Amino acid sequence: MGAASAPGRWQRWLSRAVDRVLGERRATADAVVEAPAPLQPIDLTDDAEVTRVLDLAERVGEVVLASGTAVTDTTTQIEFIAATYGLAQVDIDVTYNSIRISADRGPRLPPASTMRVVHYRSLDFTRLAAVDRLTRRIRRELPPPEEALEALDEITTAPHPYHRWVATFGWALMAAAVALLLNGGWLIALLSFATTTAIDRTNRRLNRRGLPFFFQHMAGGVIAAIPAVLVSSYVSTLHLDPALIIAAGIAVLLAGLQLVGAVEDAITGAPITAAARMLEVIMMTGGIIAGIVLTLRVAELLSLSVPSVDMAPARDLTNLPLKLLAGALTSMAFALACYAERRALAVAAFSGAAAIIVYLLAEQLGFGPVVSSGVAAVVVGLSGGLLARRALTPPLVVAIAGITPLLPGLRVYRGLYALLNDEQLIGLNQLLSAFAVGLALAAGVTLGEWIARDLRRPRILQRFGTLRRPRFTAR
Repeated sequence: MGAASAPGRWQRWLSRAVDRVLGERRATADAVVEAPAPLQPIDLTDDAEVTRVLDLAERVGEVVLASGTAVTDTTTQIEFIAATYGLAQVDIDVTYNSIRISADRGPRLPPASTMRVVHYRSLDFTRLAAVDRLTRRIRRELPPPEEALEALDEITTAPHPYHRWVATFGWALMAAAVALLLNGGWLIALLSFATTTAIDRTNRRLNRRGLPFFFQHMAGGVIAAIPAVLVSSYVSTLHLDPALIIAAGIAVLLAGLQLVGAVEDAITGAPITAAARMLEVIMMTGGIIAGIVLTLRVAELLSLSVPSVDMAPARDLTNLPLKLLAGALTSMAFALACYAERRALAVAAFSGAAAIIVYLLAEQLGFGPVVSSGVAAVVVGLSGGLLARRALTPPLVVAIAGITPLLPGLRVYRGLYALLNDEQLIGLNQLLSAFAVGLALAAGVTLGEWIARDLRRPRILQRFGTLRRPRFTAR
């Protein structure tokens, strides 16, 4: 009897294991599992009430879109909020800087339409996390639309959770950690810290005066290159590598760009927004390059020394504990600079350390920098999807912070240095390689987040027409 029942036990155990992996019967560990209250749809004949719901959905979409969230995720969040209040039939059009919603109110009522233009881009992770929690509250409690709008007003008008100098410290700490990660040593890390402090404070003042972002990034490139030129010209006896100061500055300036959102939009079928975001990334990167090239050319005219660069790989397994610490600090500092909540800092540090160790192991196995970067980004995206919700932090925060240690700042400078020395083939190869690494990072994060969603899908709420009570189905 016991022998006959053994195969049955093994089958049940195997079935449970498959269910855990495929997630067809269990909600995600990181999802809110409380069932929402019974639906009380708004009166569709009340234009004011319908407008409140559409305004709420649009303004939530504005915050997540401005933070770099992909169009598909933004659309899903808008659609969910509208459906929660009874607007189940909506057409949503999200582009680079606008959100349009048209709600079908049935054959006897005209559709309700609204549009909102997104005028800003902001990496305020505290605001993003607060909006995420508001969405959870709407799912659980179904507050009246006017109450939800008041809560959203408090979120969007609240000041940053800490002083602007703390964010400046975060950017500077990130630059110092990148320098350590590239084997720069403590003195180069200290110079990178001071240089990035100057970049952030200068760009802060220029932004107040309304200078376009292209020229702000150009100014950042100039400031990043000046200390490197001075060190290379006057303190060469210290045997430092001043090119790493420029590389750290480039990494900091690249970190705030919406590369992940651009590539995710291209992959998930939003080509217009993807093209706009990618053009913005290219233009801002061009501003950084222009500032560095201008400084180096002026240095040559003044007979100063241009910092040389070592073409050997900077990331290897030597001094691995320090590199893991530097990778964790890089991600944590970036999250701090973007006003992330304290609970998100530890998760960001973990993702940065994981990205570094996966990247180094992949390179040791013989994969090139592009493939290694993509593999590491998949791990970061996966960990962001599975771990971020446990910290009540959107996965985007962990994903963007996690890939910052792998940004190709040094590779960009290598390409510029080769081009300035009439080595066009090497220079173009390095620049194209840097672009490929950036795409691999963004695509890897997108794939990792998709795996995290598909690994264990939560039960979702489906509403049809004027159905008043929710029906749960496993997707």
